[in-house]
Amino acid sequence: MCINLYDSNYMEDFILVQHATGAPGLRIFGLGPKLMPIRAIEKLQVLLDENTSWANQRSKNDVKTMLSSSEAVVSVWKDTRLIGFGRATSDKVYRAVLWDIVVEKSHQKIGIGKQIVKSLLSNTLISKVEKIYIMTTKFDKFYSRMGFKLEKNQKLMFLEN
Repeated sequence: MCINLYDSNYMEDFILVQHATGAPGLRIFGLGPKLMPIRAIEKLQVLLDENTSWANQRSKNDVKTMLSSSEAVVSVWKDTRLIGFGRATSDKVYRAVLWDIVVEKSHQKIGIGKQIVKSLLSNTLISKVEKIYIMTTKFDKFYSRMGFKLEKNQKLMFLEN
């Protein structure tokens, strides 16, 4: 489903796309807004490479696998340019995690990230779970304004393969 976003401060139109589970149009056919074939996987790789330190240099195949395992996927477009992205995974009952929320640096602080998060949280496979998590390195104030709380009773642990 496509939603038109308009930012009157910048006189720009944006299209937010709520992809089907696993994002088959994006993942298999490289479709962007209005189902246009525009090599969307490559555009997602560029967005991640140029705007993150934690998601750069992901391979095309890994990005496709990541998308296929995601319950909710959202992309934001300015014409045929990908300027925002986010996804979520979930067990559909107890836990969900928001992942890879990215907005192109030149379009930050105008509400696009907020729209991505709101869209993910409203997805029926995400919205009914008991707890929704997000991990962030430097945007905790942004997520706090959206209602997320810092968890002090749990510790993040990981195992690297």
